[in-house]
This record gives sequence, C-alpha cells and structure tokens, in this order.
Amino acid sequence: MAAWTGAARQAANLSRLYSPKWVSSPQAASLIQWRGLAGGGDHHGPPKVNFWEDPMHPSKWKEEHFVIVSLTGWGLLFYGGYKFFTKGKDKKEEVHCPIAIT
Repeated sequence: MAAWTGAARQAANLSRLYSPKWVSSPQAASLIQWRGLAGGGDHHGPPKVNFWEDPMHPSKWKEEHFVIVSLTGWGLLFYGGYKFFTKGKDKKEEVHCPIAIT
C-alpha cells in the first residue's frame, strides 16, 4: 500500500513540475511555495566576511572559510606531531669507507 502512495505522490510532483503555461493561479502559487527553500543564504545577523578580512574574529567568518581554516589547522597539527614524534626513526646511518674502490 505504501508503494502505491509513494508512486502517486511522485506522479503528482512531476505533473506539478511539467504543467503547461496556462496553469491556474492556485497551482502556480503552490509551485512557488514548493521551491521556498531554494532562495539560499542566512540573512539574519551581521554579514559574514572572508577570513583574511578579519582574521582575529572567527565568529564573523563565512562558514566555508571557517571549515577550510579549521581543517588546515588540524592537518598541520597532526602532521607536526607526527614529524616531532618520528624524527629519529626516519634517518638512515651512512657508512663511510675510507678506502676508495675504483
């Protein structure tokens, strides 16, 4: 039974998307409301800035800039810790032979 209702709902959505231009006004209004979240962007609060414009206040940064800077910082922290704790294990001893072999 649930499969039939899902198929009917999908068919109704498709008919709403591909309806002709002479559609009545209530159907056009429901189509506009259906796409209500496509406007994008949070318009509440102070405007967000690029991280290089105000580097000392992360709360004012754009969300994507905050993510990039945070992930870069964590990556550098882990890489620096790895290099610090394994610095003596990567070196190979070179053996110097005083006699030249020709």
